[in-house]
Amino acid sequence: MTPPWLVADIGGTNARFGLVTRPGGNPESVAVLEVAQHQGLPDAVAAYLDQHGGGVRPEAACLAIAGPVQDDRYQLTNAGWSGTVAELGIPYVGLLNDFEALAISLPHLAGDDLVSLGGPAPLDGAVRKVRAVLGPGTGLGVAGLVPSDCGWIPVPGEGGHVAVPAVSDLEIEIVRALRADGLPYVDAEHLLSGTGLPRLRRGLALVRGASPEAITPMTASEIVASGDPLAVETIDVFLALLGGFAGNVALTLGARGGVYLGGGVLPRIAGRARDSAFRARFEMTASALSGYVSAIATSLIVAEQPALTGAAAWLTQRASNVELV
Repeated sequence: MTPPWLVADIGGTNARFGLVTRPGGNPESVAVLEVAQHQGLPDAVAAYLDQHGGGVRPEAACLAIAGPVQDDRYQLTNAGWSGTVAELGIPYVGLLNDFEALAISLPHLAGDDLVSLGGPAPLDGAVRKVRAVLGPGTGLGVAGLVPSDCGWIPVPGEGGHVAVPAVSDLEIEIVRALRADGLPYVDAEHLLSGTGLPRLRRGLALVRGASPEAITPMTASEIVASGDPLAVETIDVFLALLGGFAGNVALTLGARGGVYLGGGVLPRIAGRARDSAFRARFEMTASALSGYVSAIATSLIVAEQPALTGAAAWLTQRASNVELV
């Protein structure tokens, strides 16, 4: 495969594209396109290459998709795009779940790419212990990264759709209120995502005595920016629930190499996350395993376009026919 290669991170709201001009190189000519402004993935790829890629026709691509992938087929969980990569007209296309690509990026992140959310310092990228990455964006993604004799192996999944980890009386009341409001099953993504924040605020308002008709809708961005008491409490509950969810992921994967948090929501509330109940709830998940979870670092990814970095690393590995290291 001769560069340049196309890399992409396709979310429910935005599609991020870049070009890799040499094996091992970082993505260049990065541009962000709105998913809603394009009829589908082929249209968005063509628009990017024509408007930002100088009209090049890459021989290879790696696409990270926010949703399940099967062989050469994809389906965005929170948008209408679906199809097969054969429609792109690119000879070689690797198709990854978006958090699978984010997992591959983890050994390449260090220093200013990360912000601690509590616990010990992040491990060096060369330390070979299982890692986990999760994060609230439009949806809630989860993936693991496992060391093997041949290198790192990404483990994709749909862990965002497990039951929401409601523990406190207030959280349980919110789940009950949302079920009574017409949501029969409340999974983690229903509350721990950009689309979930307004739902969480609504559930909290119902618990606090508001009538359903009297609740004024707010977007996730408005909730994050608002100083309204209900919005502030919504973020507090969100961060506590997220800490419990992250602890569950750490235990499930045995992620002693660290739990990393990505997605588009947390960077906007990084300071509040550090001062919240996030870390306490993270550690509370392993009360029967003293010291196990407390020894795991929790780090917020603040690097620019890390999923593109992961997609580029994946292509470099395939081009060299060696395992990712």
